[in-house]
Amino acid sequence: MKTEIKEENGIYTAILEGWLDTNMAAQFREELQPLFDNADKQIVLDCKGLEYITSSSLRTFLLLRKEVAAKGGHITIANVKDEIKEVFRMTGFYNMFDIKE
Repeated sequence: MKTEIKEENGIYTAILEGWLDTNMAAQFREELQPLFDNADKQIVLDCKGLEYITSSSLRTFLLLRKEVAAKGGHITIANVKDEIKEVFRMTGFYNMFDIKE
């Protein structure tokens, strides 16, 4: 798993690549800390390189969404592959997020 966070014009983008499995969940949460710290801003989770995700990693998406909602920011999930979209649909997360093709 690789996570890169960039900030440009007040928009924070996390570029996610690889597998987000149970073993990576805690590290993933730590890597997203800058997004939690800036939850009042616009945040984009770019999933173009995301190949796999487990429910424990989805929990981090949910925690970030709650933090963003509490602080008045906005979160978008972009470039989601069909396999990952299906996981979001099966878990009920698909309708909880602003997902852009």
